[in-house]
Amino acid sequence: MINTHPKRSDEPVWWSLFGAGGTWFAMITPVTILVLGILVPLGIIDAEAMSYERVAEFATSIIGALFIIATLSLPMWHAMHRLHHGMHDLKFHTGLAGKIACYAFAALISILSVVFIFLI
Repeated sequence: MINTHPKRSDEPVWWSLFGAGGTWFAMITPVTILVLGILVPLGIIDAEAMSYERVAEFATSIIGALFIIATLSLPMWHAMHRLHHGMHDLKFHTGLAGKIACYAFAALISILSVVFIFLI
């Protein structure tokens, strides 16, 4: 028999943040590491392009602010969702407390990234 009144789940919200964070981490983070960690130190990209004034101007623009917030928060949602389900797979059944702890930490990092941007 089909249940005509199924219980609503909050999992689509967490899975969408997990997917967005995984995609961001797989597509954007390697390019960021390449540019900031390899090309600038090797001198392929002029170090003047990464001057404090230019970086501060980028960080205070709407596109830059959204980029920094997404770079800090989306991979954290991915990691915390993976940790939450990984603990379950390893037979650490933390229940609702584990779920709240994982997602609250990801939310804290997201809030701190927004606060960080507004303080610049």
